[in-house]
Amino acid sequence: MPTGGLDVTWQPSATAGALRLRARVNALVRGFFASRGVLEVETPTMSVAGNTDPNIASFSLEFSGRVEGAPRTRWLRTSAEFPMKRLLAAGIGDCYELGRVFRDGEAGGRHNPEFTMLEWYRIGMDHLQVADEAVALVQAALALVEREASVARITFRALYRDVLGIDPMTAGIDDLRAAAGDIAIDPAGLTRDDWLDLLMTHRLQPRFPPNQLLVLHDYPASQCALARLARLDGIEVAERFELYLGPLELANGYHELTDAPEQRRRFERDRQVRVARDAVQPPLDEALLAAMAHGLPACAGVALGIDRLLMAMLGTPRIADVLAFDFARA
Repeated sequence: MPTGGLDVTWQPSATAGALRLRARVNALVRGFFASRGVLEVETPTMSVAGNTDPNIASFSLEFSGRVEGAPRTRWLRTSAEFPMKRLLAAGIGDCYELGRVFRDGEAGGRHNPEFTMLEWYRIGMDHLQVADEAVALVQAALALVEREASVARITFRALYRDVLGIDPMTAGIDDLRAAAGDIAIDPAGLTRDDWLDLLMTHRLQPRFPPNQLLVLHDYPASQCALARLARLDGIEVAERFELYLGPLELANGYHELTDAPEQRRRFERDRQVRVARDAVQPPLDEALLAAMAHGLPACAGVALGIDRLLMAMLGTPRIADVLAFDFARA
């Protein structure tokens, strides 16, 4: 087909071997959950609601057909979490989805605006139990490329204390800035959580051993997102975890919040931050809130980036190497 003189790159960004490995990982995922009696589901990629998280930008689009009074603007999902929780409230039980999600403004060496996310929910489990399941899944995937990884578990508080000598739950911003040392960044407007994130990405993650799976758990309460709060050693913490393979974050999981009024309050706090940043205001997911009010069962959930996992398996820092066509070639 003529290209009109444009320099069109039609070849895939990944090798055939990488694409075959992706297919093997997808098959592994489905076998892993089938053996545990976890149901595969498919949920919408377009919604009348969007993600209010101030640090995540959503794509929106306009539907041109009949809407019968419904909103014409739809939002591409940044995760399958909200519709999956509606299924949980409807009684579907343990379930997972392996599918595409979309995030605006995220394109580069390790990011692509559309990518593959595996999400699953387990009734009656907490964040530490599903963390163990995530570890088992990643170890099974690594075995496909004849790799092994040791496993370590540590609380968020203990990690910062042991490595940086500060208490992330109580340290003031001045102490966090001092721990940041020579990190070159404009400090104007940065919050405690911003400094904690900088310390994680610049001071802690680079030290994680390359062949170690690290379960980092029980985060500051201010980073609760959609997780329950609990008390640990006299401090309120968010019952969540992140899973790292070496310095690469693979998964994020929560002991899920089931309190609909509290979830609404968190959404509203997100919107206030967005107002302060003059950011887009996606509509709240009223269907999720209604489902939670009906009754979301006690559960824990995990989101695991399949592309990140493949990058780790192949030892590449480039997400393009595991995508048939990355953003530049799409």
